[in-house]
Amino acid sequence: MNETNYSRVTEFVLLGLSSSKELQPLLFFVFSLLYLAILLGNFLIILTMTSNSRLHTPMYFLLANLSFTDMCVASFATPKMIADLLVERKTISFEACLTQIFCVHLFAGSEMVILVSMAFDRYVAICKPLHHMTIMSRRVCIILVLVPWSVGFVHTTSQLAFTVNLPFCGPNQVDSFFCDLPLVTKLACIDTYMISLLIVADSGFLTLSSFLLLVVSYTMILITVRSRSSASMAKARSTLTAHITVVTLFFGPCIFIYVWPFSGYSVEKVLAVFYTIFTPILNPVIYTLRNKEMKAAMVKLKSRYLKPGQVSAVINALFLETK
Repeated sequence: MNETNYSRVTEFVLLGLSSSKELQPLLFFVFSLLYLAILLGNFLIILTMTSNSRLHTPMYFLLANLSFTDMCVASFATPKMIADLLVERKTISFEACLTQIFCVHLFAGSEMVILVSMAFDRYVAICKPLHHMTIMSRRVCIILVLVPWSVGFVHTTSQLAFTVNLPFCGPNQVDSFFCDLPLVTKLACIDTYMISLLIVADSGFLTLSSFLLLVVSYTMILITVRSRSSASMAKARSTLTAHITVVTLFFGPCIFIYVWPFSGYSVEKVLAVFYTIFTPILNPVIYTLRNKEMKAAMVKLKSRYLKPGQVSAVINALFLETK
């Protein structure tokens, strides 16, 4: 039997967002601020919900888990992307590349199903308000959080199985700022047409099934809202608008990238930035600006930890130390 010997690739070269050296310092500054805003914004939501007993409800429990997942989605590749903007040769080891592939599908897959869990909670709250707290018990809420992570783990394991044993012996340049699975498989030394189809089918099934469940849930909710008085449904409409906006922002890029795999690399880069950077930063903005309870809880949190004169006292102390 003839055996083919492959010289195993030990690292990949990430081409990044832009090859312009003049643009990279600006991108470093912008994405550093955005990443910091993602961490602070989502952490503030989690802190607000855990510190305010009035927000210990199923909706806010699921929202806190969404914020945690958003931080994970933003953190699997963004810190390296920011660091790579300061170096000329952007490399990543084979093992780290597989880790990025594992993380992106784990976190993105989990977030899709968490959004379905949030839609289920809104369906019960609006369509069956008298039974909401009975149906959405503590046990059910925990299950609605564990199921997304379990689905994400199964999904990313199946995706990684397509890649881990592929022979990489030649080209090692990935035209992105992280190891995206469709781009990495194209670098293998064998024909990956069937593997690429399986990858798209796997991701497409999870994306489309989650999206269809969300469409059905929110359609039933909208029908219920329209049939009731505007006074009783005003709060429901506001919450519903925020949820639908977040769903659209997250699923739009995912569907375009994985269900429509024939787009150009430049488009894929823009969309990848959108769902790894802009969606995690827009989620806390959308949920806080349209939610009176959240804004009131944040004001209360501010008054608790930042008492009048406390900030100025800290600044004055730091100023005196520097003298």
